[in-house]
Amino acid sequence: MKTKLKFALLFGFVLHLSSSIYTQQNLSDAKIRELIKHEVDNGRCPGIIVGMLDKNGKEIIAAGKTNIDNGKTPDGNTLYEIGSITKVFTSLLLEEMAEKRELSVKDPISKFLPGNVKTPIKDGKEITLLDLSTQTSGLPRMPDNFAPKDWKNPFADYTPQKLYDYLSHYNLTRGIGEKYEYSNTGVGLLGYILSLKAGADYETLLRDRICKPLNMCSTVITLTPELKKRLATGYDQNGKATENWDFSALAGAGAIKSCVNDMLIFAAANLGMVKTNLANAMETIQEPRHNTDIEDLYIGMGWHIWIKFDKKIIWHNGGTGGYRTFIGLDKGNQKAVVVLSNGSNNVDDIGLHLLDSRFAIAAIKKK
Repeated sequence: MKTKLKFALLFGFVLHLSSSIYTQQNLSDAKIRELIKHEVDNGRCPGIIVGMLDKNGKEIIAAGKTNIDNGKTPDGNTLYEIGSITKVFTSLLLEEMAEKRELSVKDPISKFLPGNVKTPIKDGKEITLLDLSTQTSGLPRMPDNFAPKDWKNPFADYTPQKLYDYLSHYNLTRGIGEKYEYSNTGVGLLGYILSLKAGADYETLLRDRICKPLNMCSTVITLTPELKKRLATGYDQNGKATENWDFSALAGAGAIKSCVNDMLIFAAANLGMVKTNLANAMETIQEPRHNTDIEDLYIGMGWHIWIKFDKKIIWHNGGTGGYRTFIGLDKGNQKAVVVLSNGSNNVDDIGLHLLDSRFAIAAIKKK
């Protein structure tokens, strides 16, 4: 049970902000270097790399190591598991397919699944693709038949058949569209349905419809030998190296690996700085759709949105066994921040603080 609880905290949506140790409204490069070096030295993680983008260009600042034994500082091409930031890509794929009229976001999930799968219904209403994207489907964080053989690589053996079995037996506890609940189950299911509809696996969809058009050559799920050499080693909260995660049916919830250079390309496209055929779809998924149980925080399609401090900040975080990541957009000021780390303490506060220093830096105690 302790292992399961630890896993839920690792992969779930986590937000923790506390008193700030930095208060400057506009941090200089030197202050940013000081900030992330402090966080590495204080034990937040072995290494952190920050990518920042505005109308004047991009800046990449790093501290710490990609592996505690090699002494190498991360750079813009260092790869990380980005975890639940994958959910943004899954929602973008949904909207891209909807714009091409391959499907409708209002389609019920039963339309795409095998006939022998009994999909959950509540009060005569079916779950739609949009419900999955906005995490208001009523499906919980994790399926109740999620029981990995190996908790160090927990998603590897969660197969399509297990997903079908789960859907066929799950009874919704509240109305569809009634309330936001962060759900790896729902967005993982969405990615799987999009794959079924397209007749291609999730990684192929990702590559062909997002990564190739944006020239994001290092955003992948499967690592080639060359890419594997660029992968930072992930570490758990005890400072032990972790295994990398593999995904089966729930890839759309968290399977992607990427680097700061690619994530800044993605951020620039979402800010409208880069001309792309995905622009309309990107705009659509950024709009707030539902409130959450956190004041001033809303959910769009994939993205979370702060409407706070007279700003609208569009963002998502990610966490796998040994990595924590963040991407955030301040569209009003044409600014973006990406934070990638190879540790198990979240980095949301760093990313948000760099977008607006009224978001505080959390206290992380050195071990």
